[in-house]
Amino acid sequence: MSPDTSPHAPSPWRPGDEPDLDRTIAYRVPRTAANEAHTVRLPSWTEPEEIDPATVPGPAAPPAGRDRRGRGWILALVAAVLVGVVGGGVWAASKLSGGGAQPQDVLPANAIAYVRLDLDPSAGQKLALFGIARKFSATREAFDGDDPRKALVTALQKGEPGLSKADYARDVEPWLGDRAGLAVLPADGGGDPVGALAVQVKDEAAARTGIAKMGLDGGKGGLAFREGYAIIAMSQKLADEYVKAAPLSGEPRFAADLDALGEPGVLSFWMDVEKVADAGWSEVAATPVLRQIRGMRLAGALRFSGDYAELAGITRGGTAAPGRPEPVKIGELPASTVAAASISGLGDLLREQWPSVEQSASGSGGEMVRQALAEARTQYGLSLPDDLATLLGRSLTLALDEQDLDGGQPRVGAVLTTDTAKARDVVDRLKGHLNGMERSAGIATAEGDGRFVIASTQEYADALNGGGTLGESETFRLAVPDAANATYAVYADLDRLEKLYLDSLNGQGRADAEKLRAVGLSGTHGEDGSTFALRLVFN
Repeated sequence: MSPDTSPHAPSPWRPGDEPDLDRTIAYRVPRTAANEAHTVRLPSWTEPEEIDPATVPGPAAPPAGRDRRGRGWILALVAAVLVGVVGGGVWAASKLSGGGAQPQDVLPANAIAYVRLDLDPSAGQKLALFGIARKFSATREAFDGDDPRKALVTALQKGEPGLSKADYARDVEPWLGDRAGLAVLPADGGGDPVGALAVQVKDEAAARTGIAKMGLDGGKGGLAFREGYAIIAMSQKLADEYVKAAPLSGEPRFAADLDALGEPGVLSFWMDVEKVADAGWSEVAATPVLRQIRGMRLAGALRFSGDYAELAGITRGGTAAPGRPEPVKIGELPASTVAAASISGLGDLLREQWPSVEQSASGSGGEMVRQALAEARTQYGLSLPDDLATLLGRSLTLALDEQDLDGGQPRVGAVLTTDTAKARDVVDRLKGHLNGMERSAGIATAEGDGRFVIASTQEYADALNGGGTLGESETFRLAVPDAANATYAVYADLDRLEKLYLDSLNGQGRADAEKLRAVGLSGTHGEDGSTFALRLVFN
């Protein structure tokens, strides 16, 4: 448990807004000139600059590719590198750098999807990640400050027996750098997309020898070098083409999306949703859902602050409804709220999508939908979609209160921003139907100032109708960023909910659970795209 205060202010995540801590650090990687013939040798991982030991979780088994001879080892390498997001990132927190070329600077501009892992991000990211890792048993004790890259190679060798002939100290450590990126690219002449992997290297000659020992020989793939990265492709022809291609970082839409995203953190990703769907799943691309997101792009990042870990993202493009829903009012709930969810625009969305709902009900496999609609009309007397759209309203907020949380009747309720007269009529009809079935409806209501409240007790309905100060809570503000402008939000105060589950945990598991303070999700959606931020807040 901790008081509802924090010494750390949340970061706005815009790179330009953060102090450039890197300027004082010697371990900066100069970007190689495009025509430079050799690879810049980066500082060794064994330099005595470590802050504190940290740990990694056990290595995960790499996924098997469809063609293990041609691409399985590449997919295994990607999987093993991603194992280092937590463990390797923690170890890299002892190196305060973040400079140098990124994988998007060396991978082709025609990529339809891209994922980047950076074990050498900005100084603030590394220090925050290191501090969080020290809180938990798995990352505090299981790994004692050894080179995390060795753990990644070990995971590779377990999943790919053909790699066992490579010795890490001799064949890998001398050349393996801090960053890696995977681009998914359209295949020449159509067909399934292909992958291209960019791995930062400290020594080109050593990398060429080491990668060959890891299986890139006998025509199994292609290898070329560009600006301090090894480019690994499905063939030598493709590798040679990729190092000459315009870089992904120069593609205008990609660059604009990453700029809008802000701080890229330890892990980041980007994809052209429509092109990815068209490339491998033509039957999916023809569905109504994919038609709605035609032209959409998605970008996201995993990043850290002293108080929380955050997965944030944006979408751009696609087909969106005109206008933007009004902000939710989740921050106006009572301060005793322990969990809540709120979203705007569902009523309008239901009306807009109702023809699709009816079309699905009339098609094959729509029997359950037809039955549910028929019961709503005949048994409950609802007029669809109007009555349901009234209950969803312009915004809908669900809430759970701390009082009686572990009792027989928890206090739960819903706050609707809607036409109160119409909402009252719908609820009265539902209550009349339930009462006619010789059972109490158990529904309490309150209304005022454009709000209609439905709750489990009259006392709680009145409390919800009166509003509150949840938005002033420090825990809430950390977990739900920019709640005042969000068009959807979710919040759970784990410090106050833990009474429901802590007794089922023992020892270190209980201690780790007590480090979790809250979880929250917030974002916006509208005609200009959408944003989201999922945060896990720590004590």
